[in-house]
Amino acid sequence: MGFGKKEKLSPRQNGPFEILKKVGEMAYRLALPSSLSGVHLVFHVSILWNYYSDSPYVLDFSSVQLDKDLTYVEEPVATLDTQVQNLRSKNIVSVKVQWRGPLVKDANWQTEHDMWRRYPHLLALQ
Repeated sequence: MGFGKKEKLSPRQNGPFEILKKVGEMAYRLALPSSLSGVHLVFHVSILWNYYSDSPYVLDFSSVQLDKDLTYVEEPVATLDTQVQNLRSKNIVSVKVQWRGPLVKDANWQTEHDMWRRYPHLLALQ
């Protein structure tokens, strides 16, 4: 099941949760933990996902602490590399960032300008 997004285009999947019963043609009632008491129990099929036990995108829900708006924050741990992309009129500096969060994922590239704006403490350590 997917919840709101903290970052643009970043996937958020939680679960697995037991399906209690089918409600109408296109909805299911789920058994959610008490920590999600503010969430409605009936979900449209378009936001439900099949569960694959070996999927790297399955979230271990017990280790996640959700904010009041049912999101969680991923924090950068370290910068691993730097690269410069030369365009016609300017150079764009990118840094490869390792993240800490409930999903174990590979490091990804972010613009240095964006990282300075959001996490100045991380780049100041270099």
